[in-house]
Amino acid sequence: MKRITTLLFAAAFLAVSAFSAFAAEKLVVYTSMKESIIGSLKEAFVKKYPDIAMDYQSAGAGKLMAKIATERQSGKIMADIIWTSEVPDFFNMKAEGILEKYESPELKAVINPFPDFDGSFTAIRLGTLGIAYNKRHVKEAPTQWSDMMKPEFKKAFGIANPALSGTSYMSIQLLVDKFGWEYIENVHKNGARMGKGSGQVIDDTASGDLLACIGVDYIVNEKIKKGADLALVYPPEMLVIPSPAAIFKGTPNLDAAKKFVDFLLSEEGQKILASQGTLPVRKGIVSPAEFGLPTSEQAFERGIKIDYQHILSAKESTVKKFTDIMMAK
Repeated sequence: MKRITTLLFAAAFLAVSAFSAFAAEKLVVYTSMKESIIGSLKEAFVKKYPDIAMDYQSAGAGKLMAKIATERQSGKIMADIIWTSEVPDFFNMKAEGILEKYESPELKAVINPFPDFDGSFTAIRLGTLGIAYNKRHVKEAPTQWSDMMKPEFKKAFGIANPALSGTSYMSIQLLVDKFGWEYIENVHKNGARMGKGSGQVIDDTASGDLLACIGVDYIVNEKIKKGADLALVYPPEMLVIPSPAAIFKGTPNLDAAKKFVDFLLSEEGQKILASQGTLPVRKGIVSPAEFGLPTSEQAFERGIKIDYQHILSAKESTVKKFTDIMMAK
């Protein structure tokens, strides 16, 4: 009798498990967002939609795009959603026809930075970059991009390698568009150094190896929260780079993917983003005062305007010219 009861219990358990696995929607997100951002969003999302089994992979945008390329060759992209700050990648994927068009009902409440928007990809946050500096060693805060040419920043200003960081490439291209290649040449003459990734130049600034760098908002603000003696200031000509998300065409989890995009743009999702020290795209949501960020509307107004077609076509030549300048003796 005991054996029969055990078998019946096991069968019932397996049946319930199989039903749960069958009933639960699935969702896989590839993202370059840091763990604290995507982890917080996942926690809130699955609480709202407990029937969706969400998983994510967080890595650099370049690694994710390489993974997607390999998966496409094998015949199946494993992710339902891609969310990074590599804007050119989204234009390329759109041109290749692998993105599902979706216009969220939340769009009416957000800032849309993309011209000719057709739903192929949607801005989820506005990444801002300014001058991050070491407060222990820099007594007078910089206020202009040209301050990086001053003697006090000689051999102590860092810029991430644009071949390794899409955010760095966008930043360099915007500065060149605004000030010309003379700006890069002049900071190089003052000993500016090319680092690796965006996080590395910020770490080097926090340690004092550099005095200042081009700093990504949420990375700098996370370091500050952990005790780093850093500050982030924004010159009048702001670097504002959208961070889009897109749904892959042919996903078997289209409904769950749409729900996730809606959630990212919702008031709840956007408040989570704001709490992490980056700018939401939803109007009316203000980042905590501790981060010293402008409002999204102010940032969008102050940001150097982006010519996306130029950004797409100029990457190879810009990366090469920047590298040649920075490596010159």
